[in-house]
Amino acid sequence: MNRKMTYAAITTLAAAAMMLSCGKPAASDEAVAPSTDHINMMIKDWERAKKFTQAYLDSSNDMTVTYKLSPKTPRTFGEQLLHLAEANYGLGKVATGKVTEMGFGKLEKNDQIKTKAELTKAVIDSYDYVIAGIRDMNDKQLMDTCSIQLAPNFKPTMTKGEMINKLFEHQTHHRGQATQYLRAQGLTPPQEMLF
Repeated sequence: MNRKMTYAAITTLAAAAMMLSCGKPAASDEAVAPSTDHINMMIKDWERAKKFTQAYLDSSNDMTVTYKLSPKTPRTFGEQLLHLAEANYGLGKVATGKVTEMGFGKLEKNDQIKTKAELTKAVIDSYDYVIAGIRDMNDKQLMDTCSIQLAPNFKPTMTKGEMINKLFEHQTHHRGQATQYLRAQGLTPPQEMLF
């Protein structure tokens, strides 16, 4: 009888343990939200870039908007920054999937943007657009592929994360070019903002 009771007790405990483990569904990949660690780092960098570009705009004046370094210079100060903004929209749309009517050819030659205030709004709006698009993503989506037609025989394909990095490099390049425009007018460009 002792053996039967021990066997019954072990069987009962085993059955109870099985019922407890079956009562809770196992965690699945679907139940866990995708990571946003890389996304959050990107957003911090884009917020910093936005402040840095704002500082360049703050260092300018209404005359700077239409200033060219020389007759051979392809763009005015304003056109440099509007080109930056166009790319923010054009490449940003491909990388994030965020809908926009803005893009290449909509801002750089826009005759309606003549003042520092109008230029500032157009450029800062483009940063807000990119940041909002990145904020709607997760780390896994950064590995999705995308492509953009940049010329008749040039359609690069890369991950969305790489496209966002290319876009970051582009805005850095044109902001750096704006330094020369400010200095040539006797204006002081802002100090570097790495952090």
